[in-house]
Amino acid sequence: MNAPSYSPARFDRLDALRAVAILWMAAFHFCFDLNYYHFIRQSFTSDPFWLTQRTCIVTLFLFCAGFGQAVAWEQGQGWPRFWRRWAQVAGCALLVSAGSYLMFPRSFIYFGVLHGIAVMLIVTRVTANAGRWLWLLGAVAIALPRLLQHPWFDTRLTNWIGLITHKPVTEDYVPVLPWIGVMWWGLAAGQWVLANHREWVTGALPKALHPFAVLGRWSLSFYMLHQPVLIGLLLAVTMLRR
Repeated sequence: MNAPSYSPARFDRLDALRAVAILWMAAFHFCFDLNYYHFIRQSFTSDPFWLTQRTCIVTLFLFCAGFGQAVAWEQGQGWPRFWRRWAQVAGCALLVSAGSYLMFPRSFIYFGVLHGIAVMLIVTRVTANAGRWLWLLGAVAIALPRLLQHPWFDTRLTNWIGLITHKPVTEDYVPVLPWIGVMWWGLAAGQWVLANHREWVTGALPKALHPFAVLGRWSLSFYMLHQPVLIGLLLAVTMLRR
């Protein structure tokens, strides 16, 4: 989620793109919260507008994560640093599960975007040297859930893989398949850009966009804090309206 901080080299453009994803996600969650507390009436589970928004947000999020892995790979990130960062993501995923269980005990988040990223970080790390094969791997991963499903994958112990026959009842669901495909493509794109058009990510940002770069470096912290803040504000407004 956050860009690696073990190297002095920064890619402000990538950080800014990550900030776009995190702000877009926060706006989506704010609308979801407005609906949950009955300020608006929308169907987030069936309306194509909201479903498309979610798909685009997760796609951008995971593409940036894959690109970030390309940067880490090029800069020689060691396994100790990788595991420290992975532990932060995995720990936050557990906190999301615990917090969502308090609000949605019947549909709590047990394999959402952070859980998915925790698994996919390991997969992309061990496949980072696959080179051009990453494009094919990504295409297969994206296509496979449409071509192969089986009831065995419908249980809570197995549906994180993604080859399901029906979507589980949960507030957020980002299975390994097809989403590892997006992250593989982000990794492949990052490696290609760094090798052939490095200026695309090393170029300076306009001064007005510098706050986006800063936010992008703290995306995991922002992710963990934004929902408690938004929900707290809406609860305060609800109490004041009574």
